[in-house]
Amino acid sequence: MSELLNVDAVPFQPHQPSRTHFERRLKRLERDILRMGALVENSFRLSHQALFARNLSAAEELPLLDKQIDQFYRHVEIECAALLTLEAPVAKDLRLLSAFMQLVRDLERIGDYAEDLGEIAIKLFPYPPHKCIPQIEIMSHHAQAMLAASLMALADLDAQAGLAVKQLDDAVDDSYENLYHTLATERDIQGVLEPWLLLALVIRHLERMADHATNVGQRVAYIVTGQRS
Repeated sequence: MSELLNVDAVPFQPHQPSRTHFERRLKRLERDILRMGALVENSFRLSHQALFARNLSAAEELPLLDKQIDQFYRHVEIECAALLTLEAPVAKDLRLLSAFMQLVRDLERIGDYAEDLGEIAIKLFPYPPHKCIPQIEIMSHHAQAMLAASLMALADLDAQAGLAVKQLDDAVDDSYENLYHTLATERDIQGVLEPWLLLALVIRHLERMADHATNVGQRVAYIVTGQRS
């Protein structure tokens, strides 16, 4: 009976969330980030349709889609912060969560640029297509391929695939330089300058979207290897 009453025999241990609970929350977080990535991919696709198929209904879908992306972004940030502060993660978990917080910022920025491209498409609609539109469309395809590759690397946690995204960026950078030179040196411009200025914005946005896709790939490699490239 005395042993039962000896409260000093068993030291007090504060409640610690189980590792299994932590891993379940982490898996849900990974799924949410991939769902956010799918929305960003869709927003990029719609902006492409708005610009190159002159599909204004696609442009009109982008603001609502961007709100959904922003909601995911805020949710992921809050969940990462909660896991960092409440679940006592180990070093590998810290690396994963910090990379997730940076990665979703890149995805959110791509979504913002896609929404901007939809607005530009509406402004360009009254003007006849510029002669460099086919080259810009190819640039957009390359940037979309980079985003798809980076998200695939994330889904598979494939470091080599993540690092390979950067190699695709050269084509986008070359397109940007060539198209900017074409627009900047064009002579005998007829009418207003607005379409030229808008196209310069388009290629700049596409170049930045490709950069953010590269960042996503590099963050995947960091998650897997622990080494920053």
